[in-house]
Amino acid sequence: MLLASLAAGCGQVWNDPYPIAERGQNILYTAFTQRPKHLDPVQSYSEDEATFLYQIYEPPLQYHYLKRPFELNVAAAERMPVLRQFDADGKLLPPGADPVSIARSEYEIRIRPGIRYQPHPAFAADAKGQPLYLGLTAADLADKRSLGDFPQTGTRELTADDYAYQIKRLAHPRLHSPVLELMGDYIVGLKDLHARLAADEKARAAKGEGGWIDLRNYPMSGVEVIDRYTYRVHIKGTYPQFPYWLAMPFFAPVPVEADRFFAQPGMAERNLTLDWWPIGTGPYMLADNNPNARMVLVKNPNFRGETYPCEGEPEDKAEGLLADCGKTIPFVDQVVFTREKESIPYWNKFLQGYYDASGVSSDNFDQAVQMGGQGDVSLSDEMAEKGIKLNTSVAPTVMYMGFNMLDPVVGGNSERARKLRLAISIAIDQEEFISVFQNGRGVPAMHPIPPGIFGYRADEAGINPNVYDWIDGKPRRKPVEEARRLLAEAGYPGGRDARTGEPLVVNLDTTGSGMGDKSTVDWLNKQFRKLDMQLVVRATDYNRFQDKIRKGNAQLFYWGWNADYPDPENFLFLLYGAQSKVKSQGENAANYENAEYDRLFERMKSMPDNPERQAIIERMLAILQHDSPWVWGFYEKAYTLQHGWLFNRKPGKIARNTLKYQRVDVAARERLRAEWNRPVLWPLGLVALFGALVVTPAVLHYRRRERAGGS
Repeated sequence: MLLASLAAGCGQVWNDPYPIAERGQNILYTAFTQRPKHLDPVQSYSEDEATFLYQIYEPPLQYHYLKRPFELNVAAAERMPVLRQFDADGKLLPPGADPVSIARSEYEIRIRPGIRYQPHPAFAADAKGQPLYLGLTAADLADKRSLGDFPQTGTRELTADDYAYQIKRLAHPRLHSPVLELMGDYIVGLKDLHARLAADEKARAAKGEGGWIDLRNYPMSGVEVIDRYTYRVHIKGTYPQFPYWLAMPFFAPVPVEADRFFAQPGMAERNLTLDWWPIGTGPYMLADNNPNARMVLVKNPNFRGETYPCEGEPEDKAEGLLADCGKTIPFVDQVVFTREKESIPYWNKFLQGYYDASGVSSDNFDQAVQMGGQGDVSLSDEMAEKGIKLNTSVAPTVMYMGFNMLDPVVGGNSERARKLRLAISIAIDQEEFISVFQNGRGVPAMHPIPPGIFGYRADEAGINPNVYDWIDGKPRRKPVEEARRLLAEAGYPGGRDARTGEPLVVNLDTTGSGMGDKSTVDWLNKQFRKLDMQLVVRATDYNRFQDKIRKGNAQLFYWGWNADYPDPENFLFLLYGAQSKVKSQGENAANYENAEYDRLFERMKSMPDNPERQAIIERMLAILQHDSPWVWGFYEKAYTLQHGWLFNRKPGKIARNTLKYQRVDVAARERLRAEWNRPVLWPLGLVALFGALVVTPAVLHYRRRERAGGS
């Protein structure tokens, strides 16, 4: 038995969690913690979903992978968009015209000829050019559960019509795009199209009709197809941030064939939808979608081709980030994502070499990182010996607790509610949270705008005077006595309702990976006990959490925001009244409204970065700090680890289409995996020897008895 065990172990890694067929393959291995809910680019607006979408879809623009500050560059577009601006009389204005004089802006986008979609059954056709998979019956779909169950695929060239079609999909009443309200304020005719589609949908429902809506039959003045490769988007007034949106999946192409294919009866019941099976022209395509266990991206054989950048920051060359200059990307053939619900298994598999990169959680921070006396950060000896590399960056991210302003207790514009929110904001010690749970990886937030974004101010000029005092050159959180005073003025002395005597209970909604784990819940309860208040933490999965926020069923919730683009408008719109989550399905999850703030936002959003814009932003921040719709949390410092066999990985949360740049030294990975996971066989030998010592006397005794009986 021992010899058999030894023979079985030769040349193999026993604890390898991946199929034998994948060994030695050009695959990048990573993990995801939350299952994506939307993979339809018109609906998706979550970081967990962006991880997949940005590799599959290709908008007109993208960010340069290496340059900082982030710089827009072409992707599917042949050149950068051409901007023309006109006054109210239709007269073309010169560049740099006064924003007040601009009545309409026009962006002309020309895409590269020859780009083709990934292989897909929606394009499959018979000898006469007719679609193979239209008019499918229940019997046809009986054995169909994934795209791989359709044996025939096809492709076609990307056209300007596909981009125009996706812009119209933003207005589709069934899709509930989270950016409809915002984009409707800018793109000419988008809201009108939404109203028209909603009215037609209602009329069809009254007649008992349903089915697919062909958006080609609905003209829209704000998007104009000029020729096969050129289209224009018309903007009301001026919106300097619009080119940033052209680097996001909301403005990626969707072919009408896919929309029509997935709209067939019976498809949705089998998860055969665009929301489950995206279709794009990007470097990768989704081959396996099991969001509870494993998702796999494979190289798109029809990808247009692209080369690795040759320019970057001065330190990029020393970091080896320019070594692959000019080489064809993507480098890896597959990207395998495994669902990891717990941080410890995730971390252990990274240390064993089964994940190529990892974040650094609080649980493993001390094992991975060591802090110097001056606050400098370096890898621990254990990590350095394994050849692991540490990447650090200040992320354009803000984490916060939002009050639902529609809630009768914590919401509303009354002084009672405002003082209650402010008391809670003072009592929750963000500095302690950052130290205990983030290992110092964060900066206490004073408002929504993080460092590195225009409008942020450091030192005394940038503090929140409602929560902090400036003492000895540093911000110091106001004492808890101030929070108790505010709570009493709000009608809750000692944490009880002055009218009823009932204790004040606040409900916090979060996800298990947000504020839902036991240690964090205990800490939060401690913060609320400072005010003699009771806290109930309601942790749930991310999709359920999103539903509660969407319907306004939360009271206090924990969330965060990663910048879509490097402009203050992308943070300040999170509290813009027209973006209310409940009213408009926008991104204002707190459902906050303030008339002055909204007026200032309308002015600020279209302005260039200058002192006037800075002054307006500072007034907006003062309004937010006074009203306290959020418990201002912290700005995140990102720490990531990668093995020495992974190359070309540069942190930066704004650029998300990053997998195509990364490269794996497969041979080095195989060698080190085998070395780190070599089976330890001597305990088996001891067990076998012990068993022999125990069994042998019994066997000998039995044989002696048999011989004695036979004689």
